[in-house]
Amino acid sequence: MVHPFLYLSLAQATPSGAGPKPPLTPLPPSRLTIRALKPIHGKVICHTKDKTVNVRVIRYAIHPKYKKRMRAVRKLQAHDPENKFKIGDLVTLERCRPISKTKHLIAVPYVDPHTPKGGESTDGVLNLPLQSTQ
Repeated sequence: MVHPFLYLSLAQATPSGAGPKPPLTPLPPSRLTIRALKPIHGKVICHTKDKTVNVRVIRYAIHPKYKKRMRAVRKLQAHDPENKFKIGDLVTLERCRPISKTKHLIAVPYVDPHTPKGGESTDGVLNLPLQSTQ
C-alpha cells in the first residue's frame, strides 16, 4: 500500500515559468523506504487531535560512564489518516515527508514478528484433555 504522503513533489516540480506542472506520480517502492533506520515501535498515548496520534517511544541506551542501561522516553507525533488508532495501541512509525512542523512519521499497525503467519495462533494451547482418562 502506497501512502499518499510519500509522493515526491520537489524533485518532480518544473522550474518556474516552464509551463504547467505534470501530475505527481508515486515513486517506485524501492526508492520510498528508508532502511537505514531501525524500526520505531511505540504505544499510542493520545489521539484527541484529528488525524494525529501521540506515540511514546522507549529506547534503552548504555550510560557512557556508569555502564548502566538507562531508559530514554520520547513522545512523537505521527500521522493517522483514518483515525483508527486508540489509546494503548501498539504502532510502528514510518518516515515520510514533513506533514507539519512536528509530524514527519506515519503510524501503521504493529505486526509482531514472532506470531506465526497464516492465522495459526498457538497461544501455548496444546489441546490436551483437562482430566486423565484412567
